[in-house]
Amino acid sequence: MRDKLREIEQRFEDLAAQLADPAVIGDRRRYQDVSKAYSDLAPYIEAARRREQVDGELEAARAMVREASGDAELSALAREEVGRLEAEAVSLDERLADLLSPKDPNDEKDVVLEIRSGTGGDEATLFAAELLRMYLRHAERQGWDATVIHESRSAVSGIKEAIVSIEGRGAWSRLKHESGVHRVQRVPETEASGRIHTSAASVAVLPAAEDVEIEVLDKDLRVDTFAASGAGGQHVNRTMSAVRLTHLPTGLVVQSQDQRSQHANKALAMKVLRARLLEKAQSEQHEAIAADRRSMVGSGDRSEKIRTYNFPQGRVTDHRVPVTVHRLQEILDGDIDPIVVPVARHFQAERLRSEHGDER
Repeated sequence: MRDKLREIEQRFEDLAAQLADPAVIGDRRRYQDVSKAYSDLAPYIEAARRREQVDGELEAARAMVREASGDAELSALAREEVGRLEAEAVSLDERLADLLSPKDPNDEKDVVLEIRSGTGGDEATLFAAELLRMYLRHAERQGWDATVIHESRSAVSGIKEAIVSIEGRGAWSRLKHESGVHRVQRVPETEASGRIHTSAASVAVLPAAEDVEIEVLDKDLRVDTFAASGAGGQHVNRTMSAVRLTHLPTGLVVQSQDQRSQHANKALAMKVLRARLLEKAQSEQHEAIAADRRSMVGSGDRSEKIRTYNFPQGRVTDHRVPVTVHRLQEILDGDIDPIVVPVARHFQAERLRSEHGDER
């Protein structure tokens, strides 16, 4: 690990020098690329330098323990400091190991998030609406840009289907394990007997595809325009601003109607279409290469019930790790870190184990 960190330190210094180079400053595109590379390395450097500082502070604290052997109070304070620094050293080592571990090539991509109500009728659509709000609130907390591309509401103001574009650094790396069936257990407002019902909604998280990754030819695309329905105001509802795209070779259909212009709706629909085509291509490749390893990271099996939101007990349980958090309302308000962080660590460990197994 130390050799790798030295390489990163040298690269960081080289990038810092480039950022001060007038030739780089004068080239906007190059300056942006160098700035991004520099900021990407900053977490490594920060953790590595702090780790070196901790080593020095630990040496001094241990020396103090030895020197204060005759002073009980001072010795106790020194031992307490040693314990704190040792704990910080372990934490920093774990962070560095995580930073240096192999990264998912999609980690820096934006996300297309799809939510659909499942079993449970009206209650399922209400739960789907709560999931949509949860992810939109989380995007807001992270400083991401979230745009609802398509939304189909139920008679009780729930969500039958919603598609959201989320743009922001780390969106895919944080949300990629959210795909699956989310289950809710609670007493519906319409249930007079107080009996707990179980409903479900499915979540699909797709990495947004770049134009160079997925080429969509005009001859393979049918574009239909129509007047939007539902919320959006008179302009949206009275003009032919809604767009439906049909990819003829695959039969995939995507539509967008929530933007004010036909151009904006087509651009967002194309983003969703490319994401679905990318997922389809990756899934087919995955099946061809490793059909017998579907339980591994990246299988994308959405049929599995991955999480339960239990209202009577105020808890959320992810069944893959497993982890249970008794902070249901905070999580539904968008504070999903207590769930997604341990899940991400679990799948990262699984990935490392599988890669090491392949090497053997």
